[in-house]
Amino acid sequence: MVTRKQFDDYMMPVYNPAHFIPVKAKGSIVWDSKNKKYIDFAAGIAVTNLGHCYPPLLKALHDQSKKMWHLSNALTNAPALNLAKMLCKHTFADKVFFANSGAEAMEGAVKTARKYATLKYGKNKTEIVAFSDAFHGRTMMTIALNGSERMTAGFGPMPAGIKHHEYNEIDGLEKLINKNTAAVVLELVQGEAGIIKAKKGFLAKIKKLCKQNNVLIIVDEVQSGVGRTGTLFAYEQFNIKPDILTCAKGLGNGFPIGAILAKEDVAQSMQVGSHGTTYGGNPLACSVALEVINTVSKKRLLSNVLKKEQLFIKKLDAMNKKLNCFERINTAGLWIGCKLKVTDTINLDTVLQQCYKNGLMVLKANNNTIRIAPSLIIEDKLINSGLDILEKSIAQLQKA
Repeated sequence: MVTRKQFDDYMMPVYNPAHFIPVKAKGSIVWDSKNKKYIDFAAGIAVTNLGHCYPPLLKALHDQSKKMWHLSNALTNAPALNLAKMLCKHTFADKVFFANSGAEAMEGAVKTARKYATLKYGKNKTEIVAFSDAFHGRTMMTIALNGSERMTAGFGPMPAGIKHHEYNEIDGLEKLINKNTAAVVLELVQGEAGIIKAKKGFLAKIKKLCKQNNVLIIVDEVQSGVGRTGTLFAYEQFNIKPDILTCAKGLGNGFPIGAILAKEDVAQSMQVGSHGTTYGGNPLACSVALEVINTVSKKRLLSNVLKKEQLFIKKLDAMNKKLNCFERINTAGLWIGCKLKVTDTINLDTVLQQCYKNGLMVLKANNNTIRIAPSLIIEDKLINSGLDILEKSIAQLQKA
């Protein structure tokens, strides 16, 4: 029988997984090796947007698995071409590049921006502006974009040419976004920070300075994309049109895939040999992702995301009124951050463990914030049951 101890024995210790071993999942329910059931408010960190083992995705994967798994990038395939066409149809983009993860997509996005900027405006236009409390991945370039010493310690020297600014702070942007800036990289909703939305004035200033200085805007929608916030992509709600957008996570619903979406003139800077990947755009991943986009792009599903958000808000507000346990509750569709009021018995770790004990899976975010990111089609009864477990767990800790 597989045990949690085997992780400590054989895996690199970069994670600290829960004490139980999940073995089966369907919809928004997960079972562990002892057949204990958990309501899933995590969705693999905003990944399984259509729940676990969603039947149309199983069919798409099974059907493609009988035809063809992998080719080299010397060849293309129908699922990749159809998915690229679908993404361009539903977004600002004219061209797509497929990768295998969000971090890989971000690496390629920065390469694309710098290539475009230097070809069009000269070799000095290479600087990248990023923001505090961001999360763009864990590769060398993406931890440099994150700007957190906690993530960069011991891995230096970091890639050069990256400048950081306080998120949602207008003052000082003029000094950073200038003629030598190739691109501004930002999340419109910062997930790791606790579901923090970009402010209108902040975005308006960025747009103005980017236009004045011929700077590209790269929007990281690895977590916020594919319906998470109630539109197919979050940028649709923020009066901003990216030059480059990255997505992953929900795009494959658990099957590894990432994508870079770009405008025509930007994409044309990346000629044959300038970038590549072995597995990106493989037929299996693209078949699944095509079915995901076909499903999530439906207006009814997206409107239901916003209805379910209101159910969460109503229940969480009532919980907070009863227990006085949250400093604030932030939401962006089915992406929710509840900042805990920390006490001797209540903090992020104790709440997480108590939720596990009572049969609920939630996520951590920074600043003692519980992050909730369930399936976009989670049943209302499971929302109610899961929030009852969260309330029970916090109440138990308050009495401890």
